Parts: sequence; structure tokens; C-alpha cells
Amino acid sequence: MSVPDALRSLRRDIAIANRILAQEGLLDTFGHVSARHPHDASRYLLSRSRAPELVEADDVIEFTLDSEPVAATDARLYAERVIHGCIYRLRPDVQAVCHHHAPAIMPYTISGTPLVPVFLLGAAIGREAPFWDSRDDFGDTNLLVAKPEEGLSLARALGQQAIVLMRRHGATVVGTSLAELVFRSVYSARNAEFQTQAQAHGIVSPLSPGEIERAAAAHAKMLPRAWEYWVTRLQKRGELPPECAP
Repeated sequence: MSVPDALRSLRRDIAIANRILAQEGLLDTFGHVSARHPHDASRYLLSRSRAPELVEADDVIEFTLDSEPVAATDARLYAERVIHGCIYRLRPDVQAVCHHHAPAIMPYTISGTPLVPVFLLGAAIGREAPFWDSRDDFGDTNLLVAKPEEGLSLARALGQQAIVLMRRHGATVVGTSLAELVFRSVYSARNAEFQTQAQAHGIVSPLSPGEIERAAAAHAKMLPRAWEYWVTRLQKRGELPPECAP
């Protein structure tokens, strides 16, 4: 696939990923999804500032890893785009990033209760979901991660994990592809729902390290099935984004 064709395809997939995560209840007015440039690891693609359910392929802009637009634009940009640029700088393996405030996740970010994998698909979390607290490095802020130093602090807290919980704010998830990112985002939130319900019964029985490793390895075979399902749901509702302009 040529560079222009690959970019057009990826821009539309980013729009689709935004809409899937809105459909699944993780994104509402806020939150955003990005992907690394398919042919230039020093750049990434992210929509202009727009509610995720409305994102179209033509909204997607190319950024440097300093989170500056490659081409001059008058478009309003996400204030927290440094989350994406900083993670791509520190994690060469990451190809897609999502920042969200999913209702199922928020009680864990507020309480500080550890989020642990409790079922097969919840292994998408990995062995742990580290916490990042902006107060530790920056004291009182408006909670937005808008400065490069804040983005780097968050990226360091993420480390080599799949998800980082942001105290009193939300979560950031990474993946080696958009499909894996969406899968991890959806099922880490579903895992949070089940863990909360289990805690109401007084017992939480998390997966063992070996179960997490084996279940996570099995997820790779599930990604095409899951992506097809979510895309088809959008199609049936007439909510697939239009193709990118030539």
C-alpha cells in the first residue's frame, strides 16, 4: 500500500476507533484516540478537537512527537495531545493510544483501589494497572495533562504496561495496533465493571500471573473478530465515518 493510501486508510480507522469507543460508552464528549504514522515513527495522527462520536477521517491531523501539527492549521486542537506524543516518544512499541474517562474505571481512579484482571478478556489489563497522580510532581493543577512535562511524567508512570490509571481523572491505554487498543480499552472497562460487582459480594479472585500471560496471548486471535463486530454495529446504525477525501 502506498504512503497516501496507507494514511487515508489509517485516518479512517482512527475515526472508526473513536466511534467504536463512543458506542461502547468509554468516550463521550471527551477523550481521544491516536495512531502512530504508518511510515514515520516520529509522527502520529490525532483528530482535531471534536467529540469522538463525530470524528471523521478528514478531521485527523499529523503531529510531531512534540505534539505540534506538521502542517499549519487553524483547527482547534486537543489540549491533552501531549499524552499521545510523550507516550510515543518513550514507547517505540506503541502504535495507538486512547485517553478516556470511562464510568466503570472512574471509581478506581478516585478511590485508588487496584484494578486487577478478574476474567479472561480482562487480562487485556496486563499484570498491573499503575497509578499516576499529577499532585506528586506538579501539586495542584486543573487536572488536564497539557504540558510536555506532565505528559512525560504520565508516560513514565505507564512504563511498559498496557494501561495507566490517572488519579481523579481517567485512564490512558496503549496498543500495538488500533484493534488491540480498542480491545484493551473496552475489556479493561468491562473488567472494572465485573470487579466492582464482585467486590459487592466481598470476594475478588484475580487471575494468576500465568493465566494473565496465557489469556493475553490468546487475545491476538480474537482481535479480527472483535473489530469486525464493532465495525458492523456502527454500519448497522448508519454511523460509519465517510471515506477520507483524496
